[in-house]
Amino acid sequence: MNTLKYVVKRILLSVVILFFVALIIYTLMRCLPTSYIENVARAKATQPGSKSFEEWMVQLEAAYGMDKGIIAGFFQWLGQAIQGEFGDSWQYTMPVIQKFQETIGISFYMSAISMFFEWLIAIPLGIIAARKQYSKTDYTISVIAIACMSLPTFFLIALLKLVFCMNLGWFDLIGVISRDYAQMTPWQQFLDRVNHMVLPIVTLVLISIGSLMRYVRTNMLEVLNADYIRTARAKGLSEHKVIYKHAFRNTLIPLVTFLGGSLPGLFGGALFTETMYSIQGIGYASYYAMTAGDIPFSMFYMTFSAVLALLGNLLADILYAVVDPRVRVS
Repeated sequence: MNTLKYVVKRILLSVVILFFVALIIYTLMRCLPTSYIENVARAKATQPGSKSFEEWMVQLEAAYGMDKGIIAGFFQWLGQAIQGEFGDSWQYTMPVIQKFQETIGISFYMSAISMFFEWLIAIPLGIIAARKQYSKTDYTISVIAIACMSLPTFFLIALLKLVFCMNLGWFDLIGVISRDYAQMTPWQQFLDRVNHMVLPIVTLVLISIGSLMRYVRTNMLEVLNADYIRTARAKGLSEHKVIYKHAFRNTLIPLVTFLGGSLPGLFGGALFTETMYSIQGIGYASYYAMTAGDIPFSMFYMTFSAVLALLGNLLADILYAVVDPRVRVS
């Protein structure tokens, strides 16, 4: 019962936070220097016999509800959003929800696969580095982790394209399918999609793996120096049992924070990666929507990301009680 009250209280608090976050996002969207309405009005004003730019602006702003103030416009958007109506995307000329459904799938699968490999690689390497502190293995893993954390995404993508696409010719530079995709058999089409996904997933893994390795190493070192670990070793338990049964279980507690914080990235897409590889996922769509001043789509995307962040924090708090019996909601 206490847990239920805690969850309900956190959800209500999250709703209040989300309200103010949405208001800030809407205000920023209305202040964007690039406006789709201005572009359309300017294009229409150049047509022979057309109205002036100012007249088109007044007409289009009234049609899109942009003639209202920021507060009035926000509450109009909020009332529609509560009903699940986010309007039509100005950039893609279709309902925002429809565009979201078309693009979220590839972003989710790409992020989920990269996250799986990230955890599969980073956690064992972090544990090994902690077990062999100040050894050559520890230094090697630390250098790799720092290098992955330091490399800018655009530079890493350019490097991977240069080596594996242009020099070796193993992968295509951009896209998710080849030109002759329609003439392939179903199995060849599957392999073609896998081939196009290799470099984007490798990019996502490399830019994320460093911080997780360092995080696991730091927390593992703290646990290994605890009194109960020395007691377990004094009792004659094997090193494998000490590490993976006693130490690693307590290392899981801070890792829950990473798990909860990864929720927005799982559904939010990878803006730089998708854009530079021309993968039309949710990150790619949101980038071009924001650069075009597409307020309806940008509002939906950023508010959706805020909801995921709040849900991730709530999920992390609940999982603390699952992995650590000492944590209870009173």
